[in-house]
Amino acid sequence: MWKAYFNSYRGFSKEVWWLSLVTFVNRAGTMVIPFLSLYLTKGMGFTLSDVGWVMSAFGLGSVLGSYIGGQLTDRIGNYKVMTGSLFLTGILFILLQYIQGFWPMVVAVFIIMTVADAFRPAMMVAVRLYSKPENRTRAVTLIRLAINLGFTAGPALGGLIIISLGYSGLFWVDGVTCLLALVLMVIKLNPRRAKSTPAEEVVAEQMSAYKDGPFWMFFFSMVLFGFVFLQLFSTIPIYYKDIHFLSESQIGLLIGANGLIIFLIEMPLVKWLESKTNKSLWIMIFGVFLVGMSLLILNFSPWVGILWISMVLVTVGEMLVFPFSNAYALNRANRGKHGQYMALYMISFSVAHIFGHNTGMQLISRYGFEFTWNVMFMLTIVSAGLMFLLKGITKKEQDKALSKLE
Repeated sequence: MWKAYFNSYRGFSKEVWWLSLVTFVNRAGTMVIPFLSLYLTKGMGFTLSDVGWVMSAFGLGSVLGSYIGGQLTDRIGNYKVMTGSLFLTGILFILLQYIQGFWPMVVAVFIIMTVADAFRPAMMVAVRLYSKPENRTRAVTLIRLAINLGFTAGPALGGLIIISLGYSGLFWVDGVTCLLALVLMVIKLNPRRAKSTPAEEVVAEQMSAYKDGPFWMFFFSMVLFGFVFLQLFSTIPIYYKDIHFLSESQIGLLIGANGLIIFLIEMPLVKWLESKTNKSLWIMIFGVFLVGMSLLILNFSPWVGILWISMVLVTVGEMLVFPFSNAYALNRANRGKHGQYMALYMISFSVAHIFGHNTGMQLISRYGFEFTWNVMFMLTIVSAGLMFLLKGITKKEQDKALSKLE
C-alpha cells in the first residue's frame, strides 16, 4: 500500500518539484484571503453589502490579471510574468493594511488582484512545459497539493496571528512570503541556469482559445462551479461565525482541514482514477455535484458536526474537479496559444469571484443562509448539465478526428 502511495509521486521532472515548492511558499502566506471578509466586517466595520462589492473588485482584478498574464506569457514567456507578478504582489499586500475607506479598498483590491493573478496562467503554462502528457494530470495535482499544503498552514496560522498580532500581521506575512517565493524561483527556475528547461512546443495552427466553441461551454460550466465553490472563502466563514459562533482560530482549523485532506489523499486518488478510467468529464460531473451537496446539507441540521461532513464533501468534490479540469484545459491548449487557453480557464474562476462572493453576500443579507445554500446547489446542477453536454460534443470531435486518420 505504501509503495503504491509513494509511486504516485514519481515520474516528475525536477522543475515541476521546484515549481511546486515556489507555489507552496507563496500560498502559505495567502492567509489574508480566507479572512478577508472577516477583516472587512469585523476589522473595518464594512457591511455585508460593502464586502460583496469589494469581493467583486477582487474578481474583476482577477479577470484582468488572468487575461494580461495569458497575453504576456505568449509574448515574453512564463518566467518573466511569474517573477514580475510575485515581486509586485508582495509589495502591494504589505501596503494593503494601510488602506482606509470603502472606495480606496475597492480600488486597492482590484489592483492587487490584477497583478497577483497574472501569475496563474503563466504558472500553468510552466506546468505544461515541465511535464509529460502521460503525467500532466498528476503534475497539476502536485501543484494543487503544494497550494493546499500552504492553505492548510495558512488559515490555521492566520487565526493565531490575528489573536496575537491583529489583522495587520496577516498582510506582512503574505507580502514577505511572496518575496521569498520570488527569491526561490530566481535561484532554481531561472531559464539561464536551468539546463533541462524544455523548449516551447511549436503548434502548427495557432488557434485562438477565444474562438473555440466547446471550450467556451467548459468555461461557463467552470464559472458556475467556481461561483458555488468560492463561497468557502467568503460566505462560509461568516456562516461559521454568525450561526455556529466559531472563533477565528476554529474557522482557520476547519478550513485548514480541507487542505490537509487534499494533501493526504488527492495524488493517489488521481493516479487510481487515471488507471481505472479515462472518462474525466464524468469524474468532474460527480465532483461538481458533491460540492453542491456540501452546501445543501447545511440546511439539514443545526448540529455542529454537519460542518465537518460538509467540509469532507466539498473537499472530495474539488479533488475530482480541479485536477481533471486543469488537465482538460492544458490538453485543449494543444490546439493553439497556450497562454490564451490557460488565461481563459483562470478567468472562469475570476468571473466566479466577481459574481459569486457578491451574490452570496446579497442573498444572505436579504433572504438568509438557507435560501442561499439552495440556490448554490441548483447552480451546481446547471454546471454538471453543461459538462454532460460537453461530453457529447467532445465524443463527436474525437470520432471526427479518428475518421480523418482512417
